Amino acid sequence: MKNKQYKSIKEVSNLLNIKEHVIRHWDSIDPKTNKLRFSGLSTRSKSGIRYFNNENIKNLEQLKNVLFENGKHMYSLDLANKLIKSKKYKNIDITKQKNIKKTELNQSNTNHNKIEIILNKLKNLAEI
Repeated sequence: MKNKQYKSIKEVSNLLNIKEHVIRHWDSIDPKTNKLRFSGLSTRSKSGIRYFNNENIKNLEQLKNVLFENGKHMYSLDLANKLIKSKKYKNIDITKQKNIKKTELNQSNTNHNKIEIILNKLKNLAEI
């Protein structure tokens, strides 16, 4: 299959492991403000069909990573939009973020192990 310039919502959904209805929600108009919830997520045809180019897919992936850090829903869509638009966030490389979090987890596990050792020693002292 040749590399297409635009992908359908189903293809993007499978590629990024995001349900289609979630992508539609992110790319829809907020009834309170009458503005797009998040701009730049898709390109639409005159009939309203969503198509996604490589930049749209990068935007969706970045939004997904901000919204679901560590597999948990971290921010609202509005706050995630503000974070992504800020210059501070744009300079952060997602792969560096993942490496930092792995390091933090390793340190946390090491600290947890030290605490367990100390607790075991205290229990042994209490038995004496």
